[in-house]
Amino acid sequence: MTTTPLSTTGLPPLPHWEEVPTDLKAAIREIKAALRARIAASGRTVEEVFAVVEQRIAGRVEEIEAAKRAGETVWPVIDYTDIENGTVSAQAVELLRSRGCLVVRGHFPREQALAWDQGIVDYVESNRFFENYRGPGDDFFGSVGSKPEIYPIYWSPAQMQARQSDRMARVQAFLNAQWTHESDGVQWFDPDRDSLYPDRIRRRPPGIDSGGLGTHLDPGTLDLWMTESSQNAFRHLFDGTVEEYDPWSAAHRTDGSQYPGSTMCSAFRTFQGWTALSDMDHDQGVLQTVPIPEAMAYLMLRPLLADVPDDDMCGVTVNQVFPANETWHPLLLRAVSGIPDVKAGDSVWWHCDLIHGVAPVQNQKGWGNVMYIPAAPWCPRNERYAAEVREAFRTGSSPSDFPDENYERNWPNRFTPDNLNHTARQGLGLE
Repeated sequence: MTTTPLSTTGLPPLPHWEEVPTDLKAAIREIKAALRARIAASGRTVEEVFAVVEQRIAGRVEEIEAAKRAGETVWPVIDYTDIENGTVSAQAVELLRSRGCLVVRGHFPREQALAWDQGIVDYVESNRFFENYRGPGDDFFGSVGSKPEIYPIYWSPAQMQARQSDRMARVQAFLNAQWTHESDGVQWFDPDRDSLYPDRIRRRPPGIDSGGLGTHLDPGTLDLWMTESSQNAFRHLFDGTVEEYDPWSAAHRTDGSQYPGSTMCSAFRTFQGWTALSDMDHDQGVLQTVPIPEAMAYLMLRPLLADVPDDDMCGVTVNQVFPANETWHPLLLRAVSGIPDVKAGDSVWWHCDLIHGVAPVQNQKGWGNVMYIPAAPWCPRNERYAAEVREAFRTGSSPSDFPDENYERNWPNRFTPDNLNHTARQGLGLE
């Protein structure tokens, strides 16, 4: 543990731990006391600061509840052709920034998405994946209960073709541009260059029962309070200037790292996302979010209130996802909103700070197939991870953020370096 002052003059510095503290409970007590003291030194109380955030969030929640009562689709929807032609309306952009999530209609032609879906089936079957499947490699997606639902496959031609396509790059650049990526004389990331973050596939067959995934978020765990870069990223929450907190500012987010764990992400993602490989109705166990980017401020400040034990961060700990639950966050969960119906070829995106989960389903109608592709723009953090991705791609291994399963190492028909285009070579740091 070291102590480094943040930039606000006259406020006490915060301790920080760049690696997981050996005594977590002691570190939690120490950081909570330091954060409370820092807020107090700014002339405000924790309760006053939290009240500002709570009032702002409550307004957003009421707006979303009213939209639901009126039968409106809470999730913004934008046609890919408008992104391609630069004709997205200011009103649509404003709603995207308010809700922090988006469905892109027709991101890929439906026939292309269905062909990719079949291509994935052919890829895994030709390599006897099902005969060799060893069960879930982690205990997170392992909870969904199907065999398997998440395929630990990364290097299929279908996935790589989607990742390196011009249509994907355009949407990623559009989403990255919603962020303030330059401030204080620093370019925090390059909005027009993605780092080609490799992730898995979900294929959920008709008729299945799935327990879904509980509401959680993925930008980190205790490191969000305890590392210097995150303390700087969330500085306005802790220095008396909470009104200046902006969930769309990339400042100090793109050079730090998460604490290691089975659910960590080494990359900075502006948006998490997936591309639909099948048609999915809104009531068939689909993604849902709390579509309020500013809710991160509520989640970060809530543990500092007096009703939370001094050695507890509202249940957040290392090596598990960051939970959002009725015990500590009932206001936020009132706003949970599922995606609308989507067609194969549509894509779905949500701000990296959004609370999200997957609704349970019984006797699912139709397939529920997606490939996970985020927007992860080129920045110091993503450049470092790209070196590990290059090696995983070269050897057909599971990327280091994921369980060490390595099914594809000896698969002869995985995507090859000869098939990389300029976008992919840039994204892997080869150009």
